[in-house]
Amino acid sequence: MINIIWAMMAIIGIVYAIFNGTLDDVNEAIFNSAQEAVTLTIYLMSTLVFWLGMMKVAEAGGILQILARLFKPLVRKLFPEIPEDHPAIGYILSNITANMFGLGNAATPMGLKAMDEMKKLSGTNTASRSMITFLALNTSGLTIVPTTVIAIRMQHHSISPTEIVGTTLIATIVSTTFAIIFDRLFYHLEKNKRK
Repeated sequence: MINIIWAMMAIIGIVYAIFNGTLDDVNEAIFNSAQEAVTLTIYLMSTLVFWLGMMKVAEAGGILQILARLFKPLVRKLFPEIPEDHPAIGYILSNITANMFGLGNAATPMGLKAMDEMKKLSGTNTASRSMITFLALNTSGLTIVPTTVIAIRMQHHSISPTEIVGTTLIATIVSTTFAIIFDRLFYHLEKNKRK
């Protein structure tokens, strides 16, 4: 459906430009945007490769294991339906850690694997309680270092590309806190409704 909406917007814009006599401007904007997109993609790839390498160094140095141990009690409380040594717990912890370092692209495969493991646990095609909680956590995305945003700001020659770290941390702490609160609230409301 979204593809149809985007296609219709593009078609309407081009038709309007034809009737308005600004088709040259549209063509110029298309080519300039394509060039900027390629440049930005290359720049982001190099930044993501750097941070993924840092994640590998952190993993080899045991930092990720320390973070996993640190967050494991919280994850166990948020996902009590998942057995303690189930692979889903590992994928959830890896996803949360990658998101904390602003590596959303690296976190996505781990998030999908976590969802797949939780689906196997539930045995249905309906979202389980754990899946809903994970989606709320993943969407709110606690971020310590917003790597991708810093890279975009650097690409556009920001004077201080890292000045957003503090506000991003505050915003994501608030969003994650509210995601957990609302998730638990709806969980208890649903549970009371069933009684």
